[in-house]
Amino acid sequence: MAGRETWTTEEFGTSHEDWVGVLLADGSVPGPVFFDSGSATAGQPMTQWSVYDGRSQHIPRAAALRAVCSCAWAGPEHHLDWALIGGEGLEEGGDEQASACERDWDGHTAQVEAGAIPLPESVLVLLERLEEEVERLAKTSPVAAVRAARRMEVAASRAGYWAARGTRTDLTTTQAAAALGLDERAAVRLLARFGRWSPYS
Repeated sequence: MAGRETWTTEEFGTSHEDWVGVLLADGSVPGPVFFDSGSATAGQPMTQWSVYDGRSQHIPRAAALRAVCSCAWAGPEHHLDWALIGGEGLEEGGDEQASACERDWDGHTAQVEAGAIPLPESVLVLLERLEEEVERLAKTSPVAAVRAARRMEVAASRAGYWAARGTRTDLTTTQAAAALGLDERAAVRLLARFGRWSPYS
């Protein structure tokens, strides 16, 4: 949805894209707010939490904020005290609740990480050390670091080829997605890229 700030991690991407969601006093989720863009278009839809301040009859007022994830997870409600917010504005007055939502999302992604198939400590150490070495190399020879990063891409492509094909044989799409911490569509695309087959096959 256009017009809102979202959070992702590099590993899980849009499979766990989160944002600050809004709840109204009746517990419902409001639709997007449209602002006149000043052009021939119908206006820009906004779902950023801070616009739901009830400033006009066309804009509902948020009663609570909560973290919401594209995987359908939702965090606890953080209620807004409009008596305290007063004329400060929701962006400033609700900042504490919005920050709590981001912390809830951090906890959610930690759970996703814990639920994915674990990697051997030796592999994690090697990956971390390799990244550190390339970052160190970039300080003295950026072009050499680029070549090293390219070699890492080649190595990942080689290693991922048979791994993806073995995963396709051993696991269902649902099982593979759960093990990778991804939604099924993202898992299919990832395996197809490494295994060099069409994601539509």
